[in-house]
Amino acid sequence: MKSNHYDAIVVGSGISGGWAAKELCEKGLKVLMLDRGRNIEHITGYENMHKESWDYPHRGQPTTEMIENHPVLKRDYPLNEQTKGMWANEQDAPYVEKERFDWFRSYVVGGRSLLWGRQSYRLNKWDFEANAKEGIAVDWPIRYEDVEPWYSYVEKFAGISGSKEGLEVLPDSEFLPPMDLNCVEKDVAARLKKHYNGNRHLIIGRCAHLTEARPEHNRVNCQYRNRCALGCPFGAYFSTQSATLPAAMATGNLTVRPYSIASRLLYDKDNKRATGVEVVDAETHEVYEFTSKIVFVNASALNSAWLLMNSATDVWPEGLGSSSGELGHNVMDHHFRCGASGTVEGYEDKYYYGRRPSGFYIPRFQNIYDDKRDYVRGYGYQGSASRQGWNRDVAEMGIGADLKHALLEPGPWTIGMTAFGEMLPYHENRITLNHDVKDKWGLPVLETDVVIKENEFKMRKDMIEEAVAMLEATGVKNVHGGDWGYAPGMGIHEMGTARMGRDPKSSVLNKHNQVWDAPNVYVTDGACMTSGSCVNPSLTYMALTARAAQHAVDELNKRNL
Repeated sequence: MKSNHYDAIVVGSGISGGWAAKELCEKGLKVLMLDRGRNIEHITGYENMHKESWDYPHRGQPTTEMIENHPVLKRDYPLNEQTKGMWANEQDAPYVEKERFDWFRSYVVGGRSLLWGRQSYRLNKWDFEANAKEGIAVDWPIRYEDVEPWYSYVEKFAGISGSKEGLEVLPDSEFLPPMDLNCVEKDVAARLKKHYNGNRHLIIGRCAHLTEARPEHNRVNCQYRNRCALGCPFGAYFSTQSATLPAAMATGNLTVRPYSIASRLLYDKDNKRATGVEVVDAETHEVYEFTSKIVFVNASALNSAWLLMNSATDVWPEGLGSSSGELGHNVMDHHFRCGASGTVEGYEDKYYYGRRPSGFYIPRFQNIYDDKRDYVRGYGYQGSASRQGWNRDVAEMGIGADLKHALLEPGPWTIGMTAFGEMLPYHENRITLNHDVKDKWGLPVLETDVVIKENEFKMRKDMIEEAVAMLEATGVKNVHGGDWGYAPGMGIHEMGTARMGRDPKSSVLNKHNQVWDAPNVYVTDGACMTSGSCVNPSLTYMALTARAAQHAVDELNKRNL
C-alpha cells in the first residue's frame, strides 16, 4: 500500500468533476483529481480534429470488429471511427441489463465533456416545486432562488450563447451573443408565434459555445466547423480540457492522476467521516490509498452510485449513503426520439452560412399556466432546418452527367424536430451491484433495472401529435410524425441514484449535496438530481458543483468537516 494526503479528492473529470477541481483549487485547497481512463491533452490530444470522412479507412463508419466488441455502443450514433477510443471499453467494463439500458460511458480524462451536445438550459422555478406539489418522490431541498446566482456564476465562465426571451418556463442565462436561426427557421418561428398567439416559441438553441473570443482563457470563438466531438482546438466549446482544467492547473494546486479507478471510499465510523479513496491502478492493478479532508464524487450518476455502493461497511452493508434505502434508486433519463419532419417550399434561392453546431429549441408549453394534459410534467423540442446536400437520393437520375449536374445544386429545404421529455423519478427504477459478474479489475459491475411507464408513454404520443400540428400550422409540407424507438439511457442524461432531499430517511444527500451519512463527501453530478426537468441537465450540475464547493470550503474553515 502507498499513501498520499490531499485537502480534497475529486473522483471524475467530466463536466462536474472539472468544476469541482477548479473551484476547490482556486480556493486554495490541494486537490487530487482521479480518472479511470487515459489522459487527453487539450489540442495535442485531439487526434481526429482536422480529419475528413475520407481520412478514415471506412469513411468513419463502424467496422465489423467494432460492432462485435461494442454491443451497447452499436445501438446508436456513438460507435464510429471518428470517436473510437473515447467511449468505454465494454469488454473490460461490462454491465448487466435486467431491462435494456443504453449506458454510453466515456472513460478518459475530460469524460463526456469532450462529447456532450453542449445544450445548456436552466431549470425553472416549477421544476424545483413539482415533486412536492404533485406528491411524487420527495421534495427538492432547494429552490430556483438558491441556484440562480450559481447559474450566473458558471455561465459567465463557461460561455453560453443564446437569446434573452423573458420566459418563466425557460429562464434566461448570462448570454454571449446568440447564433443565428437560418431563414426558414426564422419564418417558421414567426408563424408559430402568430398561430399560437405568442404562447409558443422557436428560439436558437442555448449552447456552451463562445461566440466572442476569451483570450484571457486562451479560448477562441466558435469557427462553425461542427466537429465538436472530435475535440475543439480553438477551445470554443466548454469542456474540462478547454476551460476548468487549465484554470485549476494555473493555481498550482491540482494533481491529475489518470488510469485511476476509484474502488471505494475509506470511512472512519467513529468520526463518521470519509478519510479518502482507495484506487486501483488501471494499468498495473496495484492498489493505493489517498487520504483527504473532503471528497467530491463526480464519476457520472451511475458510477458515482456504484462507488458509494461499493464502499460498504459493517455500519452500512449496502454502501455509504444507503441508510435511507434510496441509494441506487430513482434512475432518470430524458426520453426522446419522437417528433416530426417535413419539407419547406419557397426558399430555393436561399442557403445558410457555415456548419452551425446548434439547432433551434421550442420550450415546454405543456402543463403550465392554463394548459392541462393527461400526464404530468412536459417536454421541449430540439431541431433544425437545412437543405439536403450532395448525398441525397436522386431516384430519377442514376448515373452520368445529369446526376453530376444535379448534385452541384443543393436539395430541398427540410425541417425536423425531436422532443426531449421528463422522466419521473420512480423508486423502482434502480441500479444494483452484481457480484457475480466482475470487470477486468475484479470489481463487481452494475446491474440496471429501468423502464419508462404510463406517464412517459402518454407524453410520447403527445410529443408526436404536437410536433405534427405545429409544423402543419406553420406551412410545412409532407409532414410525417414518428417514434423512432427509445430505451432508457439513450438520452445520455443519467440522473438520480443519490438524490438530494430534506430528510436523511428518504434521501442520500442534503441541500448542500453532502452525503447525510458522511458530511465530508459531496456528490454533485447527475446522481444528486431529485427530479429531471425536461431540459438538458449539465448546466445545473455546474451550478450545483460550484455552490457545493463554496459550502465545503466554508465548512472546512469552520472546522465542521
